[in-house]
Amino acid sequence: MGSNNLTIGFVRRGFSSSGGAEAYLKRLAAGVVEKGHDVRLYASGDWPPAEWSFGPVIRVNGGSATPFANEMEKLTPRSDCDVLMSLERIWRCDVYRAGDGVHRAWLERRVEIGGPFRGLSRFLNRKHSATLALEKSLFGKGGANCVIANSKMVRDEIVRFYGYPAEKIEVVHNGVPVAALQRGGESREKTREALGLGADEIAVLFAGSGWERKGLRYAIEAIEQSEKQISLLVAGRGDEGRLGSARVRFLGVVEDMATLYGAADVFLLPTIYDPFSNACLEALAAGLPVVTTRANGFSEIIQTGVHGTVLDDPRNIDAICEALLLWSDGARRQQARPGIRELADRFDISANVDRTLEILLRARPVPRPREGK
Repeated sequence: MGSNNLTIGFVRRGFSSSGGAEAYLKRLAAGVVEKGHDVRLYASGDWPPAEWSFGPVIRVNGGSATPFANEMEKLTPRSDCDVLMSLERIWRCDVYRAGDGVHRAWLERRVEIGGPFRGLSRFLNRKHSATLALEKSLFGKGGANCVIANSKMVRDEIVRFYGYPAEKIEVVHNGVPVAALQRGGESREKTREALGLGADEIAVLFAGSGWERKGLRYAIEAIEQSEKQISLLVAGRGDEGRLGSARVRFLGVVEDMATLYGAADVFLLPTIYDPFSNACLEALAAGLPVVTTRANGFSEIIQTGVHGTVLDDPRNIDAICEALLLWSDGARRQQARPGIRELADRFDISANVDRTLEILLRARPVPRPREGK
């Protein structure tokens, strides 16, 4: 193997067919392999073999966070990898990609939005405690030699909550296959007809799982208050429960998201906390104006009124309604589309792969000289 070629060990515990982290990891691995590097995946048993064609999969016992991290400690991936990059909270690694954000920051936002009883759940929930312990090991105790944050927001949170050295954090925004997402509009009319959308009906798309955190209830409330002929399309897994509305269509997990983006007019994600929403970036690549909140790291790359609207508070239903009214204007959307796509072009997955590889090459531990040398 050449001196600039790496064998990279990626770590991601579970698998969700609709998970943004899994989609990103597969795109990253494909780009890394294309550039001549070797990869292997350390994952739990529920990662389907058909979802990883880039190299060997090393199965790690432990279904939940702490047992998985403990099992990773027993392995010796350094003997098989030049550098270990984890997308999962474990005790230690060469490079940690904080794609899931900072759990302490999410809990803080949850209390702010949901009230004091949310704070109590932090201490009663073992899952929160385990996540915080792993996070403290990576950031507070230096378990991560280097950190990749997918937004400036996350970088600042790591420094604020844990005092991790800012100079050891690299900000690398997410990347998506821009060209593939732009082709989704080719079947727009056919898809809209299949969804039962009228010719003049405004289709607002919400995509993602974890509906409480992503603010679906605020999106539905805003749609119900709107005087325009607007329907909300919801893609992703969640409990519909009391969220039903005559103006909402729950689509479940959608395999062909590019086609769905192509059929929509506006993308809405009034999230409580999102490190950097992949779905927002995908929508941007498809040419859609994006309405989201300042608590989404994605918001730092767009300008209100140019690429969409950045909201200060997801609970401000009037502000969501105003944004939807603004972007319901077809002429405005048409005028904004070239600028939206021009911005998205900067975040193609190829740029993310190049930047991430630069960091991994720097992070590779210096080989120790053999005895007697």
